[in-house]
Order: sequence, then structure tokens, then C-alpha cells
Amino acid sequence: MKKKFKFPLAYQILVGLILGIVVGAIFYGNPAIDTYLKPLGTIFLNMIKMIVVPIIVSTLVIGVAGTGDLKQLGKLGGKTLIYFEIVTTIAILVGLLSANIFQPGAGIDMSELTKTDIGSYVETTEQVSGQGHGILDIIVGIVPTNVISAMANGNMLAIIFFSVVFGLGVAAIGEKGKPVLAFFEGVADAMFWVTNFVMKFAPFGVFGLIGVTVSKFGLASLVPLGKLMILVYVTMAFFILVVLGGIAKIVGINIFHVFTVLKEELILAYSTSSSETVLPKIIEKMEKFGCPKDIVSFVVPTGYSFNLDGSTLYQALAAIFIAQMYGINLSISEQITLILVLMVTSKGIAGVPGVSFVVLLATLGTVGIPLEGLAFIAGVDRLLDMARTVVNVCGNSLAAIVMSKWEGRFDNTKKEQYYASIKNAA
Repeated sequence: MKKKFKFPLAYQILVGLILGIVVGAIFYGNPAIDTYLKPLGTIFLNMIKMIVVPIIVSTLVIGVAGTGDLKQLGKLGGKTLIYFEIVTTIAILVGLLSANIFQPGAGIDMSELTKTDIGSYVETTEQVSGQGHGILDIIVGIVPTNVISAMANGNMLAIIFFSVVFGLGVAAIGEKGKPVLAFFEGVADAMFWVTNFVMKFAPFGVFGLIGVTVSKFGLASLVPLGKLMILVYVTMAFFILVVLGGIAKIVGINIFHVFTVLKEELILAYSTSSSETVLPKIIEKMEKFGCPKDIVSFVVPTGYSFNLDGSTLYQALAAIFIAQMYGINLSISEQITLILVLMVTSKGIAGVPGVSFVVLLATLGTVGIPLEGLAFIAGVDRLLDMARTVVNVCGNSLAAIVMSKWEGRFDNTKKEQYYASIKNAA
């Protein structure tokens, strides 16, 4: 019997990525590319945003109502935030060490660099600063005044808070809560079907997004900042393989098994520069990989605000790069100040568009680095964003496994069966 030809989604996305790069390079500088290809990417991103909130709400309500234990949830929340803080601090330190050892900004002729307009980022930073984003502001912001408004604005922490409290309420009313729980189980199942349907459009979305990006920056503009780009990519790879790989080994998981399970999501996250595009699939796959529903539903969305490892690593590296470019030698105490400021600001304004740039704008002034330096690297920010998105996705996926192990609720048998099924399907 003739074997049926298979063309897995991961390869379809890869083809979309390659074709997008080729088309973008051929039509470099042609505004028509933006007109015709951008809608493909926008439609795909909109479809993903459409399904994220219903999935988070339904899976969290099911998970929490199934557990129904406020004490256990509080313990999980505390452990999760401690873990996030430790890992993101390590990411900041890795970024600082890399920049100090390899000196990517030393000896750069700034006249060769092209300045990019960063006015929109400055505007966003001013808005965010005006709202106040200290630790207390973050805590106050977790509790929504209007849950519908929080869902409409994609305020992840407020959505999580409401879903957890609502799930506890469903558990507390016993038999009366069963129809409500059945409703959310139906919503979750339907939304995962919708997710798989939406993912069929992913190769076209990737083609559009990458085509537009390449047509705008061209390849010649990358040469002066080549050292920075190579260093960012190498440092990100080091962080994933050594730091995250080491954490995985400590909890008894092979990091390459996680890569195998998430290969489609990693290619998609890289191509779109958006962690949000893969959030529904990470929740689904980590649950199949052996993590309990309530832990995955809580840890992964919370990580999108508090565990942006790739973003914090990049922010530390970029800050030192700009200082070196201007010939500013930051002392140890100034670099410690930078670490402390990044530890707060990187959490406080998560979810803002162009978050890494906004955080850098809010941070550089505190250690006397000129903000104008960001205009020189803004042109290649999209390419650097692709790398840091992959690190963010890896970090949040691993966090769900670590917390499941820490709680003693990871299902190794389920993990082995799921991993074997993926290997056999490849």
C-alpha cells in the first residue's frame, strides 16, 4: 500500500518563512509589498488574539474549580513568582556578562548607522510612566474594575485573577456549579478545535509578516550592527541550552524533548515575533506533556507578564551596547542599578506593544545612557525581537513543567506516551 504523503505544519511554516524572506528581498523598498502582504499577517495575528482570552478563561476556571483549594493556589502562585524572579534575574546577568565580555558596541562608527524614528515608543513610554508602574501599581492593576473591559484590552493578569476567583466560586457551590463547569469544558474543547483550525492559516501569516519586514530593512542595513545581532543570537542560544537546559536537567527533563514537542510553536513564534500566537497551543501541548490543567492554565499566561526571559536578557545587553557605542563606561554600581531597575520595569509594563523598547526607554536614563542610542538599533529590532520571542516561549513552557514537578503533580507516563506519539508521527 502506498504511504500517504505528509507535510507537517512545522515545515509549512518554514516554507512560508523562506518564501517571505525571498519575496521581501526581491521587492526591497517596494511599498506595494506592505499593501498586499501586511493584511495576511494582520489577519493571522487577529485570529490568534480572538481565541486567547476564551481559552485562558475556560481552562483556568476548569482547573481551579477542579482543585477548589485556595491555600494550594496561593502556594502555587507564590512559588511561581519566586521562580520567575530568579530566572529573569539570571537572564539579566547573562545579558550584562555577554555585553561586558564581547564589547559589541566598542569601536562602532555611528555615522555608518541609520537612525530610525522611535517617536511612537517614546509616546508609549510617557503614557506608561504617567500611569505609574511600581510594584504596588502592578498589584492594584491585577484586580479589574470591569472584567469585560479587561478581556477586551487583553489585560492578562486581571483575566487570570477573575478566572481564579470565579473557578473557586464554582467549586464552592458544589452541585449547582456542575452545569457551569460543563459549559466551560465545552468552551475549552471548542476553542482548542478553533485553535487547530486557525493554525492552518499560520504559513500564510508568517509569509506576509516576514515578507513585509525584509522588504523594509533590506540586507545592507544589517552589516554595521552585525556584531550586535550575532551576539544577541549566540547569547540567546546559550541561555536556552545552558540555563534553561540546566533547569530542565535538574527537574529530570531533557530540554531537547521540549523542543521536539514545540517545534511548530518555536518556528511560528520566531517568524511572527509574537509569543501570543503560540499561547493556546503551549497550554494544550504542555497539558498533553504531563502538566496538570490548572498549573498550565495559571503558569503560562502569568509568565507572559512576569517571565519574559528573552526580553530581559536583550534589554540588559542592548543597554550596555548603547553605552559602549557612546564610549560610556558603566561602573559596577551603575550596572547593579541597571539590574535592579530592569527587574521592576520589565514586569511593570509587560503587555505593552514594543515592550522591550519601552522598557529600555524607561530604564536607560537612570544610569545616564543617552536615549537617542535606541534610534540606531530600532531598524533591526524586529530581527532581534524574533530571537527573544523564542526564548520567552521556551522559558514559559519550561516554567509549567518546573512548577508541575515542584508540586509533585507531573505525569511522567503521560509525557512519555505523548513524546513517543510525536516521534512516531515525524
